[in-house]
Amino acid sequence: MSVQVHRVYIRTSPQAIWDAITKPEWTAKYGYTGLTDFDPKPGGRYVVHPTREFIGMGITGDLIDGEVVEVDPPRRLVLSWRMLMDPALKEEGFTRLTYEIVETKTAGTRLTVTHDLSGAPGLARMVAGEFDDPSAEPGQNAGGGWPWILSDLKSLLETGSPIVS
Repeated sequence: MSVQVHRVYIRTSPQAIWDAITKPEWTAKYGYTGLTDFDPKPGGRYVVHPTREFIGMGITGDLIDGEVVEVDPPRRLVLSWRMLMDPALKEEGFTRLTYEIVETKTAGTRLTVTHDLSGAPGLARMVAGEFDDPSAEPGQNAGGGWPWILSDLKSLLETGSPIVS
């Protein structure tokens, strides 16, 4: 799967989704967590730093890096995106990640994540959720990929709590 498209509808505003994607006080609360840090302009740096939980597990280096390609708050964010935590995935290089946020008339706000994973087969399997282990302890599953991240984001924004606390 060279290009993956994941979509979720969330009962919240486009601005709330934008903030949850771009502000570290939000990105530390859902998905795999991480402290997003980016310069919101084309050519700006994009980095995800480890949270205390990652540091406690011995992961002290940056988790993801890249560059801002396009930014149109609160509607669209395009990034070059590279996983740093795994040497093999880091070797696969940069991929292209696009967030599109559209307010609908009847279904809340639609968030579409398009991840172009051309040339990154290992990362493609991971972000597709192919390594999801339903028997894993809560919070210990590193394979739910975008489906799990977006489900967790939806839960957090709609209820105030992520799927796994």
